Amino acid sequence: MLALILVLYSAAAAAQSAAPADEAKPPAAAKPAGEAQKPKGEPKAGLSIAKRLQACLDIEDGTKGRLDCYDKVFAPKPDPKAAVAKRVADCRLTKDEEARLNCYNGFAESIPKF
Repeated sequence: MLALILVLYSAAAAAQSAAPADEAKPPAAAKPAGEAQKPKGEPKAGLSIAKRLQACLDIEDGTKGRLDCYDKVFAPKPDPKAAVAKRVADCRLTKDEEARLNCYNGFAESIPKF
């Protein structure tokens, strides 16, 4: 039993110490030169809607930047007869930018973090 544990432990240690050839490149060489870095809080494509909304919370509250971040997740579609939002997607129907930002904030802050 002890010999089996030693063999497994040494195999795991050897696997961790050997770096793949891709990791040997410096981080700057791994990315294309023309690719721009997204600013902090900018939602990344491919994430769930909840994670993208939570990423917008990293941007200072009450700023146009945060509203723009939310608008990238749900494109605004102002409706003068919009009812009170029952879902986060309904916030995009709000015409007033301040009210739309407050609507998004209310939903984004209530999303549980796992």
